[in-house]
Amino acid sequence: MKGSVKDSTYTEVPEVVIIRLPQYLRTLTRLRNQGIDVVSSRQLGDLIQMTPAQIRKDLSYFGRFGKQGRGYTISGLIKQLRTILALNEEWKVGLVGIGRLGRAILSYPGFSSEGFKIVAAFDSEPSQVGQMVGGIMIQPMHKLAEIISAEGIQICITAVPADFAQSVIDELISSGVKSIVNYAPVGIQVPDDIKLRNIDPVIALQSMTYYIKKGCV
Repeated sequence: MKGSVKDSTYTEVPEVVIIRLPQYLRTLTRLRNQGIDVVSSRQLGDLIQMTPAQIRKDLSYFGRFGKQGRGYTISGLIKQLRTILALNEEWKVGLVGIGRLGRAILSYPGFSSEGFKIVAAFDSEPSQVGQMVGGIMIQPMHKLAEIISAEGIQICITAVPADFAQSVIDELISSGVKSIVNYAPVGIQVPDDIKLRNIDPVIALQSMTYYIKKGCV
């Protein structure tokens, strides 16, 4: 694929488009691993459950990709998407909260292969501090700002109880963190210049029961 990526900033691209790009990347990577070299927007749409027109529109924010009637060269489009998402470099990640979920996150092997390296973990519980989990020593919360600065951490994951989530995230922001993935089941308020992603599987399940009850699935 000979595609050109045009200059664009996140303010010019709808956030929902940015959120969809990793879905495209994951699907394209799976196709490449299956030995497939070229994919059409219709084929890609069928796999992601999106219309071909939406896929073409999403990609058009970043340049011209593929050729009409020939589709997209998968390896080339993967390379372009990884460049757009800045996944061709390593990102240092911090984790706050070493309960069951936090320990599972620390032990998950899928981050490093995608360019994310958890380099620090924190907890307020004295019994957790000093333990080794997934090769990371748990640090006390009072060292949060110091370690975030020393390590150059820009992304953090919070896996703390709901009652503590806002104060923890406030502390992360004051320590210079600009992007946060929050697993706490509570609404969080952050400044406009902070990127926050909330992950709540209970909400996802609750939205599914509506369709089950209506007999739509």
